[in-house]
Amino acid sequence: MTSDPSASETTTGSGPGATAPATQRLGPDGAGIAEAARLLRTGGLVAFPTETVYGLGVDAGDPAAVAALYAAKGRPRFNPLIAHLPDGAAARREGVFGDDALRLAAAFWPGPLTLVVPAAPDGRVCDLARAGLDTVALRVPAGALARDLLLRTGRPVAAPSANRSGRVSPTEAAHVLGDLDGRIAAVLDGGACPVGIESTIVACLVPGAPVLLRPGGLAREAIEAVLGRPLGAPPQGAADAPAAPGLLSSHYAPRAAIRLDAEAIRPGEAALLFGGAAPPGLDGAAARLDLSPSGDLAEAAANLYAGLRRLDASGAAVIAVMPLPAHGLGEAILDRLRRAAAPRPAG
Repeated sequence: MTSDPSASETTTGSGPGATAPATQRLGPDGAGIAEAARLLRTGGLVAFPTETVYGLGVDAGDPAAVAALYAAKGRPRFNPLIAHLPDGAAARREGVFGDDALRLAAAFWPGPLTLVVPAAPDGRVCDLARAGLDTVALRVPAGALARDLLLRTGRPVAAPSANRSGRVSPTEAAHVLGDLDGRIAAVLDGGACPVGIESTIVACLVPGAPVLLRPGGLAREAIEAVLGRPLGAPPQGAADAPAAPGLLSSHYAPRAAIRLDAEAIRPGEAALLFGGAAPPGLDGAAARLDLSPSGDLAEAAANLYAGLRRLDASGAAVIAVMPLPAHGLGEAILDRLRRAAAPRPAG
């Protein structure tokens, strides 16, 4: 991180190959945003902050740019992407919104909610970004910097998390560069992301029956209060042929193995704590981090990914995670931790 985040600088590329171009680190001023928008319009890959995590953006209507994004992330092409728009009117040009989708968009946009709706016949999000589906995932982010960038770009921007596929999502520009330096054109440095966990994804495909596909930065309870009824469960087989981003069974994983519901810490493990707890064996931990000593789930969500990265850097082979509450944002935190703990694909 630079001491002056408004300054633009160039970092040394560390991607594969000695001739990999350097990744620009752009400041959040007018010049930095204008350059980021120019790069997006010309097919470049640009990481930028939203209120949730840093996204890796490309023009969602440019198949060649989308293919380059998949290659940079090492992302399976059957996993669709979220298209980001500056406002609800722009989003409604890309999808067909029924009553439930309109109600949720009015209540929670801009904000950490992604809606999966039927793709509009004349929408600009390309088939590759939709993974060949006849649906499209849309979001209007709340961060002023992100929305300014989207307005200046003037196109839907596909933006999965700006990290190698399956790894821990980035909440700071330094995290992006740690994974993708030399693989992307630029990162727009807007500081730390305040929510710190990806958006909640709701599918509004069957009238009167919205489905929670992925818990996230907007709690289930808030969505159900607006709808006046419970959300449906994800479809079977979502991990094999996902209908939306973030549904792969193994995802958000650090290099260390994850041990869930740890009542005690084993010698040499790193400890991920919550609520000021001090489980047995903590003195022998290789490293420790409390997501929220006060037991605040919003604070815990904001600290989750940076905390996993910090514990991973300790070199411990295992991160032991103490039990966490399952209500509110705890549902999303546990979802990410379960996916991080899942068996990982070979290779």
